[in-house]
Parts: sequence; C-alpha cells; structure tokens
Amino acid sequence: MAAKRILMLVGDFVEDYEAMVPFQMLVMVGHRVDSVCPDKKAGDSVKTAVHDFEGDQTYTEKPGHNFAINYDFDSVNVADYDGLVIPGGRAPEYLRLNARVVEIVQEFNNAKKPIASVCHGPQLLVTAGVLQGKTCTAYPAVKPDVEAAGASWCNVSETFSNACVSDNIVTAPAWPAHPEWMRKFLEMLGSKLEA
Repeated sequence: MAAKRILMLVGDFVEDYEAMVPFQMLVMVGHRVDSVCPDKKAGDSVKTAVHDFEGDQTYTEKPGHNFAINYDFDSVNVADYDGLVIPGGRAPEYLRLNARVVEIVQEFNNAKKPIASVCHGPQLLVTAGVLQGKTCTAYPAVKPDVEAAGASWCNVSETFSNACVSDNIVTAPAWPAHPEWMRKFLEMLGSKLEA
C-alpha cells in the first residue's frame, strides 16, 4: 500500500475522539497526516472537548486533551494531499469563518479528492458549498444546514455507528462511527485493508 498524505483541519475545542482517533488510525496504516489550524504552526496545539451521549437532549461536553499541530496552516497546498479529514466538535462553527479554510475544502472537492467529515464537520462542507446534490449525514442538529445546502439527508442509524458515501465525500454522525467512517475513507484513498 502506497502511503498517502492526508490533511486534517482542526481548531480549539475540536472533538477529542474525532481528531485523535482518526489521526492515529491513519498513521497506523502508514499514511502521513498533517494537522493544521489557522494562525497556528507546527509545535502548537489546540484544546479538545470530549462529547458524550448520556441520555440528555443533546451531547454533554467535558475538557479533553491538547492535540498537536504538526504542520503550518499557511504552508498548505492542496495539490500535495490525497485526502482531507474534518473532525467535528465546536471548531467547525468558527473555522468556516476563515476564507482560506473554505477555499481548502472547495479545492479538495473540485479535485474530487476524498473528504471525510464527521459530526459537526459538515458545517464546513455546507459553507464551502460542496453538498449540492449529494447525500450526507452529520450530528442530527446539523441536518437543517445539510438540507438547506441542497444535500439529501442520509439517516444512517440511531446508534451513530454507520457512515454515508456520496461521490468523493464520506460523512458520519459522531465518533461511534469511526470504524465504518475510516474504513470507507481508506477505501476511497485506495488503501487495502484485510477483513
């Protein structure tokens, strides 16, 4: 399997599991993952938040860990990458206000490169205008945004454990979907996995 280079867009209060676990999974199979954040450079970090589902009307939020930034945001050239990962949490709601972040998402989509987005990550897909005519899932509270962006809602399961593929984009509702979400992303990248 040829190693791929993956870009991961994060920011403060990105969801802990949705940044750390995919990062580790992708590195484990031999890919290089560059984690970037606007206004940060390699050696910096972002704070994360742990979201859990404990029977309340919405998720609960607890302090997470610091997640390392290992590449300079200002040096990102989409042509250097094979795929994009957009974790959820609270980061996407303000990252979408950054024009360069939106351009990066659009450039990946225009090049038909694989994009994996989970939970609130599709907020960036909505702002980038890349969901028109696609099928997408996300954390349920993002459903109105997804549909307003011209996508069909993919109701994968009530357990949040499945993922939805539409063209070059794979989406999932939350971190319990990591096995299926990352499996489908790796397949899109051309990575061969043993059953």
